Amino acid sequence: MDLSTIRLGGRSALIREIRDCTRCAAELPLGPRPVLSFVRDSKVLLVGQAPGTRVHASGVPWNDPSGERLRAWLGVEVERFYDPRAFAIVPMGFCYPGRAGSGDAPPRPECAEAWMERVRAYLRSVELTLLIGSYAQAWFLGERRRPTLTETVRAWREYAPEFFVLPHPSPRNNLWLRKNPWFEAEVLPVLRDRISRLI
Repeated sequence: MDLSTIRLGGRSALIREIRDCTRCAAELPLGPRPVLSFVRDSKVLLVGQAPGTRVHASGVPWNDPSGERLRAWLGVEVERFYDPRAFAIVPMGFCYPGRAGSGDAPPRPECAEAWMERVRAYLRSVELTLLIGSYAQAWFLGERRRPTLTETVRAWREYAPEFFVLPHPSPRNNLWLRKNPWFEAEVLPVLRDRISRLI
């Protein structure tokens, strides 16, 4: 499927307001381009970090190697992944935040502070929230989060049924995946089963 033809979900006033947001424009090296997709009846809320340069350029969330791995983890095809009735895609930061050190900078904090609770209140049918990476886990879990991402993911049962915690599927985490084979062996089959039942 040609991802350039993807039509992202949502034409609500809330999505229009978010897509018009410029509150941290001066801090964004490529300017504002909020990337998100949801409708009121989305079943699964998918919360990642922030768009990379490729996603910023295309405007399609998870349109990169991380997205390919995430879809494999979930056991869903491209068409289903981008069906907003199935997945609401709402990152912690809606716009590309720039570089920091050897990777991308953290998501801009203004996004979650301004929008996350409004989005969650709007999404009336969410039955599962996927927390992908430490930024989403810190925001949603607060003090319930373990000291490290590995410990948090290993304790995934503690956050069910509302949340499912995952490492980021970036190729940068290949070493983490090799060191933690229990994740693919034990966690992903449960995740795929849950997703298949919901969507």
